[in-house]
Amino acid sequence: MSSVYHYDVLVIGGGHAGVEAAAAAARLGARTALLTGNCDTVGQMSCNPAIGGVGKAQLVREVDALGGLMARAIDAAGIQFRVLNRSKGPAMHGPRAQADKKLYQMEVKRLVEDTEHLDLRQETVEDLIVEPAHGRGGPAWRIGGVVVRGAAEYRAAAVVLTTGTFLQAVMHTGEAQTAGGRAGEGTTSGVSQALGRMGVRVERFKTGTPCRLSGRSIDFSRLEVQPGDAEPQPFSFLTDRIEQEQMACWITRTSPEIHDLIRANLHRAPMFTGQIASRGPRYCPSIEDKVVRFADKESHQLFLEPEGRQTREIYVNGISTSLPRDVQDAMIRLVPGLERAVIMRYGYAVEYDYCPPDQLTTALESKHVGGLFMAGQINGTTGYEEAAAQGLVAGANAALQRAGREPLLLGREDSYIGVLVDDLVTRGVDEPYRMFTSRAEHRLALRHDNADRRLTPVAARHGLAAGRRLERLAAKAAEIEATLVLLAEHRVGGVPLAELLKRPEFGWGECVAALPNLAAVSRESATQLEHDIRYAGYLALERARIERQREVAQRLIPEGFDYASVRHLRAEAREQLTRIRPRTFGQAGRVSGITPADLALVLVRLSGAEPASPIPAAPGSSRSAPTHSQPRG
Repeated sequence: MSSVYHYDVLVIGGGHAGVEAAAAAARLGARTALLTGNCDTVGQMSCNPAIGGVGKAQLVREVDALGGLMARAIDAAGIQFRVLNRSKGPAMHGPRAQADKKLYQMEVKRLVEDTEHLDLRQETVEDLIVEPAHGRGGPAWRIGGVVVRGAAEYRAAAVVLTTGTFLQAVMHTGEAQTAGGRAGEGTTSGVSQALGRMGVRVERFKTGTPCRLSGRSIDFSRLEVQPGDAEPQPFSFLTDRIEQEQMACWITRTSPEIHDLIRANLHRAPMFTGQIASRGPRYCPSIEDKVVRFADKESHQLFLEPEGRQTREIYVNGISTSLPRDVQDAMIRLVPGLERAVIMRYGYAVEYDYCPPDQLTTALESKHVGGLFMAGQINGTTGYEEAAAQGLVAGANAALQRAGREPLLLGREDSYIGVLVDDLVTRGVDEPYRMFTSRAEHRLALRHDNADRRLTPVAARHGLAAGRRLERLAAKAAEIEATLVLLAEHRVGGVPLAELLKRPEFGWGECVAALPNLAAVSRESATQLEHDIRYAGYLALERARIERQREVAQRLIPEGFDYASVRHLRAEAREQLTRIRPRTFGQAGRVSGITPADLALVLVRLSGAEPASPIPAAPGSSRSAPTHSQPRG
């Protein structure tokens, strides 16, 4: 007889999505098991050893504001901290930290092991346990647990799949193909087959990684040094300051000779021979893809980034490739400073299964299988930060559902996490999804610096945050309120400091010079005050716009609503709305191909009255979607 283990929530996969999902469920009191193929790779950085960046930093700060792990781990394990886009407005700033890869992984593992109600267990999941759902409408199936290698079972009413790149994965280096989702590790097919049996669409994506070099073989004198910030900025709202010494990174470039070499070997590149047929991330292309797509460019920047303090291994950011080994050897030795470089690990591409995310609800629960939640690359995303954000939402909602409580649902106007989830479940993906500031139409209000003020109260209401985190937020709120009074009361030349701070030439330093007491205000509070005051007019306009749109946008569409009963609704609209099943009119307005006229017809069917005017396009709809260009902040 096989062993059977009982839990409230099971999380499958120990990557960045899995650890946040498991920790969130456990923080809510659910007895949780995190099942992973290898306990020593929990939180491993499979690709770039860094956290944050433009758009991604906002996600990390929001995960932290909701009680998550990622920001605390990178603050402890970071070896270089930089804020990107400082020359632009605050909505565009993107803190980024290079990590000691092994230390980061061990810090995440420690945080997981220290989490109450959470068991970390080394298991390989081979099948899902489901039973028919007998209720009318809703999912056809209900999750009951998983089967692991060795014929044991784990039973739970809520399961979160965070399988990363490991579903039926194949790695490619030139003509060579190897089964596995990461170098040195295997793959699994049972979960994909189980999902397919239950009617879940399973498709393929591709990602890749560059080679790693021995630092001992690099001529650093020929490289441009890239230092960290003089005053490193923490990611977590619980971290006062970064104490550890920072390390340098370096910059070099490719050359026309390298591009010629790549073009001469495209017939051996899996992306161009048809060996890889699936789509990869457009915003993180392979070097061979860049050479073809940007044929007019004579060079591309390469960033050489240390993998840690206790290793000489160097990650070459910007040269992701699946070219054969001999081509990689020749290519690297043509790079200035790398003429004698020794490759420690060769680059490769990996193809893997994912489930198009328009099959999920806004709680990240499967529409086909009740109690089955999904997060990370299985939803068609790319990036540690996007995975962590989804993991927290999915894990929290799994535990909240198990407890019979209302789900954690974040809107586009609330957070970058809300933008991420809404984009995934409403629009789906046709390439691996990456977060950009341009995706968030309310980005001026959704700055990384105010994530705690926006989301920690939400976390507290749901039970995700308590204790020291709430105390620190209350103290900061009090400090900001008291400082606002000082800025309003103290005048220079008859003008209040609060008014002077709106002027571009007058910053916080000038405020401190005029009123030395302000020197005691924390850097974090000072930054938020300066941004809030300077952009108060724009923020007021944005809040008013949000409120005008909120009434219609938040109107609920009944679950199981029959779009076939809506007279004159276009066939395309009927098909799209039936497939996506939007919860609200706002979400329906962002479904690809849906027009205001379509929404007006649905409203007529629901209300029995002709609407006074067409339904306005929802913010972020396909008719007014922001471009991927970087706007001014």
